[in-house]
Amino acid sequence: MEHLQKTASVVEDLVKINNDRVEGYNKARLQTDDLDLKELFDSMIADSKQNTTELNKYLRSLGEERERDTTFAGKLYRTWMDVKVSFGGGDRRAILATCEYGEDAAQKSYNTALEQDFLPPEVRTMISDQRIKLRAAHDKIRYLRDLETANKG
Repeated sequence: MEHLQKTASVVEDLVKINNDRVEGYNKARLQTDDLDLKELFDSMIADSKQNTTELNKYLRSLGEERERDTTFAGKLYRTWMDVKVSFGGGDRRAILATCEYGEDAAQKSYNTALEQDFLPPEVRTMISDQRIKLRAAHDKIRYLRDLETANKG
C-alpha cells in the first residue's frame, strides 16, 4: 500500500509538470507572432495534454482524484516569463530560451521520477515513454534557440 501511495505522488507531480507545460506554452504562444512557433507550441501543448490524460488514467485506476494543479516552480517560471517579456525579452530567441528552461525542468522531474525504485513496471514504461517525447521537444526548442543565436551573431 505504501508503494502505491508513493507511486501516486510521483504520478501526481508529473501531471503538475505537464500542466505547467500547457500553461507555459500557452503564454509563449501569446508572446509571438511567428506561425511556426505557434504551431510548435500547439504541438507541445497537445503532447502534454496527452501525457496528463495517461497519468490521470493511472491515478483513477488507484482510486485517486484527477490532478489538475500546477507546481509552485511552474508558477514562478511563468511569472519570470512575464517579467522577461515586459522588459523587452519577447523576441524569438528569448521566448525559445525561456521555453528551454521549462523543458529542462520537465526533464529533471521525469529523471527524478524514474530514479524511484518502487515504481511498477507499467508506470515506469509510461513515464519513460513520455520522457522520450519530452526530450525530443527539448532538443527541438534548443535547436531553434541555437539557430536564432547563430543568425544574430
